[in-house]
Amino acid sequence: MATPPPASHRPQPPSATPVASARQGLSASEATRRLAEQGPNLLPGSEPKSTAAIVRDVVTEPMFLMLLAAGGIYLALGDRGEALFLLSFVFVVIAITLVQERKTQRALESLRDLSAPRALVIRDGLEQRIAGREVVLGDLLVLHEGDRIAADALLVDGQLEVDESLLTGEAVPVTKLPLAPGAGEGTAPAPGGDGTAALFASTVVTRGVGLAEVCAIAAQTAVGRIGADLAATTEPPSALQQRSRKLVRQLGVAALLLASAQVVLGWWWNDRPLLESLLSGIALAMAILPEEIPVILTVFLALGAWRISRHKVLTRRVTAVEALGAITVLAVDKTGTLTVNRMAVAELATAGAHFQPEGADSLAEEFHLLVEFAMLATPGDPFDPMEKAIQLFGHQWLAGTEHVHEGREPEFEYALSGEILAMTRVFASADPSQHLLATKGAPEAVADLCHLDVAQRDAIGRQVETMAERGLRVLGVARGRWSGQATAPDAAPPWPPSQHDFDFEFLGLVALADPPRAEVSAALAECRQAGVRVIMMTGDHPATALAIARQVGLSERPDLMTGAEIEALDDAALRQRLRHVDLCARLKPQHKLRLVQMLRTDGEVVAMTGDGVNDAPALKAADVGIAMGERGTDVAREAAALVLLDDSFARIVAAIRQGRRIDDNIRKATRFVFAVHVPIIALALVPTLLHWPVLLLPVHIVLLELLIDPACSIVFEAEPEGSDLMTRPPRPASDSPFAAAPLMQGVLQGLGVAGVLLAGQTWLAGQGWSAAQGRAVVFSALVLAVMLLILANRDPSRPVLLGAAASNPWLWRMAAGVAVLLVAVLGLPWLRDLMGLALPGGRELTLAAVLVALCLVWLELVRVLGQRLFRSHRISD
Repeated sequence: MATPPPASHRPQPPSATPVASARQGLSASEATRRLAEQGPNLLPGSEPKSTAAIVRDVVTEPMFLMLLAAGGIYLALGDRGEALFLLSFVFVVIAITLVQERKTQRALESLRDLSAPRALVIRDGLEQRIAGREVVLGDLLVLHEGDRIAADALLVDGQLEVDESLLTGEAVPVTKLPLAPGAGEGTAPAPGGDGTAALFASTVVTRGVGLAEVCAIAAQTAVGRIGADLAATTEPPSALQQRSRKLVRQLGVAALLLASAQVVLGWWWNDRPLLESLLSGIALAMAILPEEIPVILTVFLALGAWRISRHKVLTRRVTAVEALGAITVLAVDKTGTLTVNRMAVAELATAGAHFQPEGADSLAEEFHLLVEFAMLATPGDPFDPMEKAIQLFGHQWLAGTEHVHEGREPEFEYALSGEILAMTRVFASADPSQHLLATKGAPEAVADLCHLDVAQRDAIGRQVETMAERGLRVLGVARGRWSGQATAPDAAPPWPPSQHDFDFEFLGLVALADPPRAEVSAALAECRQAGVRVIMMTGDHPATALAIARQVGLSERPDLMTGAEIEALDDAALRQRLRHVDLCARLKPQHKLRLVQMLRTDGEVVAMTGDGVNDAPALKAADVGIAMGERGTDVAREAAALVLLDDSFARIVAAIRQGRRIDDNIRKATRFVFAVHVPIIALALVPTLLHWPVLLLPVHIVLLELLIDPACSIVFEAEPEGSDLMTRPPRPASDSPFAAAPLMQGVLQGLGVAGVLLAGQTWLAGQGWSAAQGRAVVFSALVLAVMLLILANRDPSRPVLLGAAASNPWLWRMAAGVAVLLVAVLGLPWLRDLMGLALPGGRELTLAAVLVALCLVWLELVRVLGQRLFRSHRISD
């Protein structure tokens, strides 16, 4: 491999904008034509689930198989009406599942569109960011460090280093050089080639800036030719989904065992016909199996991710949604997250004078030289926000003077490096042997280049410290001259190997400000209320970090820790120190990674923000990695679980709020599922044990599912947030909605309702009412109790009936559905006979109302006792 020249005097690739300006790229109309002709730039991958696949999944579900079995038994018994009703409900189940799948799929597809790789291209001479799928052959890609290349391309300008390990397995980046004018690469080059111009889709730029012309898209790229396996990604199930599946499997086994016992008891002990006993057994199995739980998780997490995206937070992995409600620590960068990331020159300082643009109408002559050389040390059309601010300031305050040098390009550049935190640009002058030097960088580095004495350095240090304490970022500016001439007409002058080989004159300081975002203070206060600790992790100067922290009210603790201190501490000492420090400055990426690991080891649930290639390990190590959407690299976005589309800290807090809301609603829906299944199980099982007529048959349970499924997947998903959502501490990470404690209240609710309905049936049987009359009363009361259970589980802190007053657009539609179902079942003679019910009269309706009122009293009693236990538990904690 050829060794590149040292970084200190390597010719730098041009910035993106000058490169771009030299080429026009495709026109918008031509790009549109090619997109229609060539198709989207998409790799072979997983297609959305087809209707046939959804139907196939439905017909293999246990609930569906039980419906088919029950329908077959009704046919064997000669009850064609019941058989047709059950078998027709099969199509209702398929329709409901299709609607839910499509709704979930649309939400996920909208997220995939947002999270798809994007590309910076030149069209009509202008740079524009487009979706990676819209890249076409002939497009000009503008590539920067951290970009994932959208298509196979040939480098035409600039110099890059690219990580092609995805294709080659080789971890060392390879160098890419521009294609020589008029040259063409005859055979398609293989990935991994050093010094070639070939770039490949899905590889990552690790260094440099360049311009490349697209030569292959979609399946014609190198990664596309490898096969669909590379492009198809399957998201692993979350811990919540795994626990729910385990619970459903356990309940499925219990349902099978109890249903088998029910069949044997009914046939052997109650002397019922075998087929009738099979029907009661199927009814019991359908009652026990909580098939709504997988639906709850799939729908709630997918739609939750979609709702979070409306707050400009993109969810790249749906499994991250469930972790949001448990976050205890937010580790955030300063620049662009707490601040607006729009730098402006706030102050100039020389040895004897200061200038602040606020309120000024002109720039004093003594500052002209300082601003002139700050501009010369900065690219004419820069990408960096600080350099943009310097150029904007100079053009505003020096307009019309001889100090503005439009279009003046340097002959040579010395880049910023780890050894010298300053950059120097070398310009030609009227005398070929004389060169003008313009330098800017860290004040201490520039002062060192100027060989100042101790007194001068101390004076500059005091100025810098004063500015930094106000949150300003300070650059030193210097000028110099160098005498050197080329030894031959076409040769470059013998540039010195280091900036230290020049003599500089220190001109002064340029201080820039990046003010805090207006919404940050309120968002930080909200975090404190919610029990979420915020830690600033920045590479900036400690004084700047402290100033910004004070301005936004990030922490009342003045302690600060630097990267050097972190390196000096062992893990135990660092964990102890980290418990008392909220500000970390002068950090390198490896420091951030270690801090995240230590926080997690200490039991914290950590959300971490990052924007660069080097932040990817820390983002992956965090429980929830959050990438910056505006200034973040593709690599950071792909390592993260969430992407902030506008980089605002307030968006993270909004995502935590939504995560807590989703977690609350999953718990409400799960509690409701267990509460509603208990009385159904009791009404299916107890009559067999007590030699009663059958109360619930598969047809009844099927109708109840028409209420339970929408309640779970629609009503509870749309529940608004609770009033205490952001005033309570985060839930423990190990706290599962499927644990015994959270479900106990739902089980108690269901047991009480079951007891009331069974007591009512006992009284009816003692009064000599017929089986059809008793079934009509009990079934009507059960349907209305389902509505009460929905209200009871919406907000356990409020009385049950007040749950109807809280805002939910689907609640009254649900209530209307319950009313329509009852009227249809009791009012339509054919449906009433099919269900084995009698037409209720006044006394039947009165008794049903009494049973519902008793259910309401029980639910209110459970709620009050639950609230007292909850309050006593919080006091003891």
